Amino acid sequence: MVQGVVIGVLLAGVASAGAFVTAYFMREPAPALSMSNGQSEFVEPGSVPIGGPFTLVDHTGQAVTQADFRGNYLLVFFGFTHCPDICPTSLAEIAQTMDLLAEDADAVRPLFISVDPERDTPEVLAEYVTAFHPRLVGLTGTPEQIAAVAQEYRTWYEKQPVEGSDDYMVSHQSNTYLMSPQGEYLTHFSYGTPPKEMAETIRNALVRFGDPSEGGGA
Repeated sequence: MVQGVVIGVLLAGVASAGAFVTAYFMREPAPALSMSNGQSEFVEPGSVPIGGPFTLVDHTGQAVTQADFRGNYLLVFFGFTHCPDICPTSLAEIAQTMDLLAEDADAVRPLFISVDPERDTPEVLAEYVTAFHPRLVGLTGTPEQIAAVAQEYRTWYEKQPVEGSDDYMVSHQSNTYLMSPQGEYLTHFSYGTPPKEMAETIRNALVRFGDPSEGGGA
């Protein structure tokens, strides 16, 4: 049901922003991410230098840091609200994953970090993320803050001009990172990973590294 609502909302947005529906460039995952297949295996927490401190602003306008999310497993996805396909599809799949987790979803916090801070203000993000899932947090910041957090996660993005227009797209990697309650990289999900597989992997993480809602921890 969540996906149906989201697709309906976003199709209207895409139609009104026709200039944005152009070739969407993606790069291969960073070499460091080849250590994990993103489906059934985890790296040793702390063994892969992905993730780290950040200072951003959430979709309610509050300044947040990585410490505000300690104690939760994180699903971290980088994207932007004007994205015509990759981002809404990925976020809809994350929402489905959260629904499949049922009560286990209380241990997980999905984060959507904008790589388009010029347009993705907290107000824009608030309208966008609430269309997907109530636990989804939208994060933005200054261009420098976004560049810093992208570097921490070893992700890549680049503004791409739209020919014949003042508009632009942002090409970016499309992985979703699973981070431990201590903010350590565990694995990642490639674009198109079925929600059922994502939910199963997260449940495996809860068993292996502990459920923070039950006093455990990674």
